[in-house]
Formats: sequence, structure tokens, C-alpha cells
Amino acid sequence: MLSRFLTQEIQDSLAQFPVVALLGARQVGKTTLAKLLSLDRKSVYLDLERQSDLNRLSDPEVYLSGQTDKLVILDEVQRVPSLFATLRALVDEKRGPGQFLILGPASPDLLRQSSESLAGRIRYHELGPLALRELKSPQKEWQELWLRGGFPDSYLAPSLGQSIQWRNAFIQTHLERDIPGFGIRVPAAILRRFWLMLAHNHGQIWNASQLAASLQVSAATANHYLDILEDTFMVRRLPPFFSNLKKRLVKSPKVYLRDSGLLHALLGVEDSDDLQARPGAGFSWEGWAMEQVFAWIPETWKPSFFRTAAGEEIDLILERPGKRGPIAVEFKYSSSPQVGKGFWKGLEYVKASKAFIVAPVKEAYPLKENVNVVPVHDLKAILA
Repeated sequence: MLSRFLTQEIQDSLAQFPVVALLGARQVGKTTLAKLLSLDRKSVYLDLERQSDLNRLSDPEVYLSGQTDKLVILDEVQRVPSLFATLRALVDEKRGPGQFLILGPASPDLLRQSSESLAGRIRYHELGPLALRELKSPQKEWQELWLRGGFPDSYLAPSLGQSIQWRNAFIQTHLERDIPGFGIRVPAAILRRFWLMLAHNHGQIWNASQLAASLQVSAATANHYLDILEDTFMVRRLPPFFSNLKKRLVKSPKVYLRDSGLLHALLGVEDSDDLQARPGAGFSWEGWAMEQVFAWIPETWKPSFFRTAAGEEIDLILERPGKRGPIAVEFKYSSSPQVGKGFWKGLEYVKASKAFIVAPVKEAYPLKENVNVVPVHDLKAILA
């Protein structure tokens, strides 16, 4: 059993909120984590994709009223959106913490229903794929995690071939079963082509018109496709940094595939040697290492990227509430990373308080005052 860093946060939320939602892509380990959390308390688990469990909720108010002394875990809760009104009534009647733990993908319908019915009564947590900080030997395992990605069944597969097979099957299932299950009607073949295009543009500035032209659809349709993959946790849209600088700043977001394993599957990367030989290895590293940073920082921190029309650029800007000067983070896939003038000018423009260069090095070392090179397995330094 791999320890997930969200465990304690969810336990704290269950001690405070009547309803806690654990959201994330399919197969990231939500059910496993929920069952682990239920071991030290009375609980009942209902999988709403199973007809037998749905039958128990034929009259949800009657059934759930009889479980008031237990933590009720509702998996795939988006399958029964009418449940949210019942949960609200039961929560208002009892007014105690730790009544319901709901699991599901963050479909638009799920978020809308829960926010309308349970506002002020629910706390959300997002569970992503395995992060490097969750592995037992991060210094030794980072290359395998980068190659295979963080979905547990992919990372823990007995062989690389089986890992690739699992990822390809996941992509097909997500397109043909999961997305239609959210009530979204987009042909799987078209959405796969769009996803593949995103893989080839991983880490680049989003250009809806360019991708739309390739697909022979409108820019609005391309944006809709991007929303679908973002809402199902396949894609991360990183917004640009805005300030009162007297500079022309890039205003479009960057787009990354959130899991490096799925990125590599779409691109046909077969093994580590193949990955190293790819011209896009640096972009793959940037996206994967950035996800490792997000696994460490508090959810109140605001991430963005900085780029001017003149070319000054910083990969990641982290703004912290109540703190002066953001943290700047650059990603370099090199054992002796170097940064250009655009990075140093960017630090001045954003008035960064400190900066880090994340690279595949063995140990951290200073590059300049308040600028340090850090290994990907020691990202906790960013919080110091």
C-alpha cells in the first residue's frame, strides 16, 4: 500500500465538515484511499455503478437515515445526481461532521449539483496520480515514475509492456465510456485526434484557432474539447501571470497533459531510451516536474507562468497569499542546468522573492543569491 499525502487532510476535513468530496480521474486510487480511511470507523460503502447498491438506495432518505452512526461512502456519486438534495436534508437534520464521503470524477454536472445543494457543508479534495513524494525511494524511482506516469496500475505493472497496454486501454475507455457517461456527446475518434494534438503541443501556448483548423472545427469547439479534458483531469491549463508591468504579456494559457505516462502513450514512447531521444523530452520533463511541485504546494497558492512578447519567460510563478514577491520556478532537463537572460529579466519584472531551477541533479546547490538548483526528489525546499 502506497501512502497518499492527502490522507491526513481528508481525515481533518471529515472531522470538520459533514460532507467531504474526493474527486479525481478514474483509476487514481480514490476508492482504495476511501476504504483505507474507513478502517478506523464504522462505515458503509456503496458503489453506485453496481445495481445491487443502487437498489439499496431505491428510497435514499429511508436507507441513509438508518446509517447516521456511520461514515457513508458514495462512489461514482455523479451517477445519481438526485442524491444531493437528500444529502442536504440529512446533513441539515443532524449537523455533525464526517457523515458522507463522496467519490467521483469532477464532471460539470457533479460540481454543479454538489455546489448548489451542499454549499457550506462540503469540502473538496482532489486526488491526482501518484506523486514522487509518495514513493518510498524517490531519488531512485523518479525516472520510472516519469516514464510510466502516476496511475497506480501503470506505475506498478509487472513490466513496461503491460504498463503501456494499460495506458492505451485507459485512453480508449476514457474516450468511449467515461466521457459519454458524463452526458458529453463528442465522437471518440475526433476527441482522440484532439488529445493527440495536445500531446504534440504539450507545454505550449494554447492556440485554439490553430488546432481548430487542423480538426476542421471552430475555435469555440476546440475550446469545448479542451474543457472536457480539463474537467476530467486529463489536462492542466496554466494561466499567464498578470501584473501592472509596462510590458506586453502573453495572455493565452499554457496547456499540459497532467500525467506523463498518458502523454508518452499518446506519443508512442516505448522506453527510457526512446524518451531521451525525443526532441520533446524537455517539455515532458517540464510538465511532469511541475506536477510534482503542485503535489507539495498549498492549494491557496496561485500558479501561473510569465512570458513577454519580447521572450522573457519563467515556467512557473507561485503567488502566496499575504506574501510579498512570488516564487519563480524553472524546469531544465539537464545535469548542469543553465538559464538565459530572459529568466533573469523575468525575475526582476515579477519581483520574485526567490527562485528555483528544478533539474535531474543529485543534490541542491546555489546558483546565485536566492536562486537555487534543486533535484526533483527534494522539492520540499520550495516551501522552506
